[in-house]
Amino acid sequence: MTVLLVEDDESIAIVITAALEAEGFRVHHCDSVAERDRLLARTGFSALVTDVKLTDGDGIESLPAVRALHPDMPVIILSAQNTLDTAVRASDTGAFEYFPKPFDIDELARTVRQAVGAGGQMLDPAEDGPEPEGLPLVGRSAPMQAVYRMITRVLRNDLTVLILGESGTGKELVAEAIHQLGHRRGGPFIAVNTAAIPADLIESELFGHEKGAFTGAVARHIGKFEQATGGTLFLDEIGDMPMQAQTRLLRALQSGSIRRVGGREEVRIDTRIVAATNRDLEPLIAAGQFREDLFYRLNVVPIHMPALRERSGDIEALANHFLKLGAAEGLPRRQLTTDGAELLERQPWRGNVRELKNFIYRLALLAREDLVDAATIQPLLLQSQRNEADQAQQGADIGAAVARWIEVEAPPAGRVYDLALAAFERPLFTEVLRGTGGNQLRAAQILGINRNTLRKRLSELGLDPEGFVRKV
Repeated sequence: MTVLLVEDDESIAIVITAALEAEGFRVHHCDSVAERDRLLARTGFSALVTDVKLTDGDGIESLPAVRALHPDMPVIILSAQNTLDTAVRASDTGAFEYFPKPFDIDELARTVRQAVGAGGQMLDPAEDGPEPEGLPLVGRSAPMQAVYRMITRVLRNDLTVLILGESGTGKELVAEAIHQLGHRRGGPFIAVNTAAIPADLIESELFGHEKGAFTGAVARHIGKFEQATGGTLFLDEIGDMPMQAQTRLLRALQSGSIRRVGGREEVRIDTRIVAATNRDLEPLIAAGQFREDLFYRLNVVPIHMPALRERSGDIEALANHFLKLGAAEGLPRRQLTTDGAELLERQPWRGNVRELKNFIYRLALLAREDLVDAATIQPLLLQSQRNEADQAQQGADIGAAVARWIEVEAPPAGRVYDLALAAFERPLFTEVLRGTGGNQLRAAQILGINRNTLRKRLSELGLDPEGFVRKV
């Protein structure tokens, strides 16, 4: 069995050759597209291992033509250009595997052995279609390379994906990338934050409802599943979904159909499901708060999003990316110095990429010079840390207030939650209504709840919105 290795770095070529020869392969080595094509025209090879950047051009560009001439020869692509774009281009050629540099040489050798044993069964190349604009993910660190490789594995199929990671790591961006780069990119991308929908409305939001299904259902409502027909439905914060809705979601995934609330008709669904959570689902399963069978249905392809502290080498690239985005949105154009980038890389960024983006936008707005160095960044970092300390103190104050309320009120067992919720809702609704001048629609939008739900709770709490209307 003979492998053609196309690699312009002589030292890397020597290491790969030794590893493949140890696996029993004969290796022919060249460093250019032209020499690759000459060797392929003369000799049959069991596999092709190629770098992207070669002495005379791009090693990926002409691979479709190579595959057309040698359809049974598996292709394995190597690249130091470790971006999502490169990973997707590699996948689009029908490559058997893609390895970002640096890679595990033993894993590469095993993969070549598997590729030859698989008889050249490669991924189908991407269907023709419009190229997506603005690939959303930034970073070339090893943890992000693992994310890119998992993304490319799900682009040509409809397997359910579960994205796991802390808040602010970019889970929705991964879902968007799967949609934008996959074969469903011509359809809609519908995102739903299941934690932000009141428990009594979530089934209607997801599955829709018929006219008269409940009080206030004055017309048929098409839910998110049907809205996402032909595209992707992204269920964010799936770990906070109420148990009853979990049961209906499981039934939909098992049957491939849904039934609107109050309806009898089974509606077939043609929707790719991508879910995400920042919670550890296994303890929730053990506590009976999340269905184990639903977890297995969702966790077909897990993708773990790394925290920013696990990919600190990407911080400079992310900061520069956000500076460009900010400039495009009207903020002053700024440029980061080396010492400024190093200072950013030393920060904990507990809020992950979301926190970094917000800080960079604030930095672009408040910096007095176009060139942003460590001396400019340091005072803003200190201010952010003071703000975090203040927020932590506020959280501690709320915790202390809850403890005092339980001690003073001594609510009876079985009613603690309802009474505590009412005690918290009254000052919360009062402040929001005061801020909106009694405007219930605006108050509901701020609270993130349905207007009918707000009216019901105000009535139950004895709060009159008219008492908050500003007098002219």
